Amino acid sequence: MYNPQISDEQNQLVGTARKFTAEVIIPAAHEYDETETFPTEIFRQAWDLGLMNVEIPEAYGGLGLGTVEGCLIAEELAYGCPAVATSMMCNHLGALPLMVGGSEEQKHTWLERLIENFEFISYACSEPDAGSDVAGMKSRLVAKDGGGYSLTGQKRWITNAGQASMYTGFATIDPALKHKGITAFVVDRQTKGVSVGRKEKKLGQRASETSDVLFDDVELAPQNILGEPGKGFYIAMEVFDKSRPMIGASCAGIIRRCLDESRNYALERKTFGVPIANHQAIQMILADMAIAYEATRALYLKAAWEVDNDVKRTITSSLAKCFGADAAVKAATDAVQVFGGYGYTREYPVEKLYRDAKLMQIYEGTSQVQRMVIAKNLLRS
Repeated sequence: MYNPQISDEQNQLVGTARKFTAEVIIPAAHEYDETETFPTEIFRQAWDLGLMNVEIPEAYGGLGLGTVEGCLIAEELAYGCPAVATSMMCNHLGALPLMVGGSEEQKHTWLERLIENFEFISYACSEPDAGSDVAGMKSRLVAKDGGGYSLTGQKRWITNAGQASMYTGFATIDPALKHKGITAFVVDRQTKGVSVGRKEKKLGQRASETSDVLFDDVELAPQNILGEPGKGFYIAMEVFDKSRPMIGASCAGIIRRCLDESRNYALERKTFGVPIANHQAIQMILADMAIAYEATRALYLKAAWEVDNDVKRTITSSLAKCFGADAAVKAATDAVQVFGGYGYTREYPVEKLYRDAKLMQIYEGTSQVQRMVIAKNLLRS
């Protein structure tokens, strides 16, 4: 039975992540956002500390922690900087197709690299005309005489693409088959025909790099194919079920940061001779943030527990991501309102939170797509 209680060991993990966030991420976040620079040194320190790749099983050298632990870390990281959280979580997302659909040999080959070396792995799913519509992707896998495939296509909005040394991704063996043609693969960046496009200029989460990944007649051996050809769509859906609770956790971190910043400012800022915290209008905003945080945290912990306990959780994962994303955007909007004119400037962190939060409603399935998933599950007979 689901138990939301956090153990002493999990609390210690939260403490480590919270200390790292306070001492390393928060002091540097503004500068990395301003310069749109990938904070490699922060990620290296996180890797050294054991805060990256935490869910890789012990059999492949990892810590073998659960989704609950990964989510607890994500909340703390996002509290400090959502962009840092996104890029660190991307390694988990990129590794998931291997954990879900890879053979033992593939897991040892690729997952152990992430433990033995400071490396990034990116998840290459979205395309210029196929973001939410995964089954509509056009990247092609063409079977070669003697075995293997030739991969050609363009992937868009790929987090950490320019920093990654390997990619997991999806392409179709036959577009006419729709989702039944989707096939999962893993490929090293140094493979001939693999290249990375320009870095996107984004509204928010500027310290997290986003680029295209291009595949031009890339030769893939049979050992580069994850699972059975034509079964990749099911791997992709399982990956999203397992990764979306972590988005909800990041949203909780954003909301908690908005609440803390707004509360502190409301106690200091005075209007009409009293702190604005004395005004009922501000109190209502703070109360709504507190409600949103507790609800988002409860949802992501339940979704993460279901992942760890092999409970069918598509609807719970979507609930956690959808509610959390919408709540994070509202909390960030309200935080700017509490700060007034100051909140619209870069002098205070809520301006950055406002820009960073918006992405939560877009990546790994928009809020509208989550509602479609939720409704489909509700109406299923």
